[in-house]
Amino acid sequence: MAFPRDTTLADVGEFGLITEMTKHFAQGEQVLVGPGDDAALLRVKQGHVVVSTDLLVEGRHFRRDWAEASHIGHRAAGQNLADIAAMGGVAHCMTLGLALPSDLPAEWAVDFAEGFAAECALVGASVVGGDVTGADQIVISVTAIGAVAQAPVLRSGAEPGDVLALCGRQGWAAAGLAILKRGFRSPRVLVDAYRRPQPPYAAGPAAAAAGASALIDVSDGLLAEARHIAEASEVSIDVHTAALTIPDELNAVASATGADPLAFVLGGGEDHSLLAAFPPDVELPEGWTVIGTVGEPGGEAVTVDGEVYDGPAGWTHF
Repeated sequence: MAFPRDTTLADVGEFGLITEMTKHFAQGEQVLVGPGDDAALLRVKQGHVVVSTDLLVEGRHFRRDWAEASHIGHRAAGQNLADIAAMGGVAHCMTLGLALPSDLPAEWAVDFAEGFAAECALVGASVVGGDVTGADQIVISVTAIGAVAQAPVLRSGAEPGDVLALCGRQGWAAAGLAILKRGFRSPRVLVDAYRRPQPPYAAGPAAAAAGASALIDVSDGLLAEARHIAEASEVSIDVHTAALTIPDELNAVASATGADPLAFVLGGGEDHSLLAAFPPDVELPEGWTVIGTVGEPGGEAVTVDGEVYDGPAGWTHF
């Protein structure tokens, strides 16, 4: 433990907290100047630079009674790392901004930093700087910086005749959230999926190398992200439910809560799986499964088994 259990951020102070947190942030070869100066200085060897920023607000994106600080650290890093993967790239640097209540236990902030650093280590990303300030509730701001060796894969490249494919778990985090909202903690595998997603980071660059025409990460829901691709590419998309995997745990939770297990998969977000369109003659990389087709524009942008879907389509922020 870095601090005595009853130590708060008011006791530690801004610079004491920064000093303790940065002990957990290793620096990679892209970093010329890391934490401690007015700004970080990075090197990019080749390719394009890709940048993504996300915010997490306590009470809206996470609850401390549902997830430990380290879990929240993993989630905060993971959703940004997944955005870089969804461009076909690999993140190499991160910045972290924290607004924290002064009475928050200092141990919470350090545990958060450990989880954040551990998730970054999965792709070799360095935390190169950030900021901390006081606030009435926890607000987390993360910026991820990465590179793509080839042309980045955008949402806007899907063509009629392409296939729609998915890589990663889908619906698990949504089922875990449903469990937590009911006041339960099992099945543990689903609760853990909500607390600490497992984005398939390597699948993004693999899809890009294989020739994916469009790519996106599923943060707000499968149908919601499919709609983003359809609208950006000016195509229609049909999702085939027979191709979707619904594990026994999702069926069990749906039965216990009176929910439709398919709704977890189609409308659930925060697993940060990857959704892509591929030309029909492309051999899909390992881990990718065809779940639909891309068609000509006209009518509904996204359908399910050829029909308009009237269930929940995903998360909205306002």
